[in-house]
Amino acid sequence: MLRFLGRILRPLLAIALTAYVLKRANPSAVLASAAGADLRWIVVAVALVVIDRALMAYRWIALLGTIAHARRPPLAALMRIFFESTFLGTFLPASVGGDAARAYQLSRLQVPTGAAVASVLMDRLLGVIAILIMGVLGLIAARGQDLGSIRAIELSLVAAGAVSLVAIVVVFSEGAASVARAVGERLPAAPLRHLALELTNATRAYGRHHRALGLVLLGSIAVQILRIVQAYCLGLALHIDAPIATYLAFIPLILLVMLLPVSINGIGPSQAAFVWFFSRTGVSEADAFALSVLFVALGIVGNLPGGLLYAIGRRRSP
Repeated sequence: MLRFLGRILRPLLAIALTAYVLKRANPSAVLASAAGADLRWIVVAVALVVIDRALMAYRWIALLGTIAHARRPPLAALMRIFFESTFLGTFLPASVGGDAARAYQLSRLQVPTGAAVASVLMDRLLGVIAILIMGVLGLIAARGQDLGSIRAIELSLVAAGAVSLVAIVVVFSEGAASVARAVGERLPAAPLRHLALELTNATRAYGRHHRALGLVLLGSIAVQILRIVQAYCLGLALHIDAPIATYLAFIPLILLVMLLPVSINGIGPSQAAFVWFFSRTGVSEADAFALSVLFVALGIVGNLPGGLLYAIGRRRSP
């Protein structure tokens, strides 16, 4: 019943919130802003998407180094899983749907379910930590500029940081992992208890791979930098007169909003976040809404190769 309600409510929320923000921004003004876009800067942003998708694939595959070599699928299969899951995530709740699809497909290739889920969770955790790092650096870089409600920005970073800290403690603290195991053993169903134990052990295994985690974190930071630059290029395409420091401060927070599994592919919340943040620096709501649409569309463009692989795979399957 809850799953059914989720399937109904998420699209409705995306449509309702997008429609509300669009109405506030004035649809005709949004169309005028989009019509005057400079295509050259959009092409640059698309080229940067190719690089960030390659980095995202690298960081997840690097996290699979904890799996025994004999049980690790070949690189071609991993690349297919990554790009297909990013495509499927376009139609699922935020990034959570794509992560679930990736873990499921990996487990079907004889990889233990706990290890498959742990690799996706660590990938997501390091991505959030990278967003937090860029958010703090963005606030420092934008010091002295009028960013509107700084308190709201700081509270958002603190909340996301607290959640990340709990996850980090489980990875690096045997005591916290023991607590997680004890909680898992109290779950009602045997399959759930088994999965919880397997997941905790697989997550704890990353505590011994400091070098791999460091490299993946650096790759995640590079991805976030690329996304900020992509948004800046889209802003230039729309002739938005805002310094890159504004994007450094706002885009990490908007990415956190887009990670919330309350809509499909972040549509709706992302439009509200773009308008809410950028309008506080003098950017018109119409330009901010147009920027949000281009930013989401850019992500969809980056997911299209996965759609091609998915279509080819289904054609070849019985």
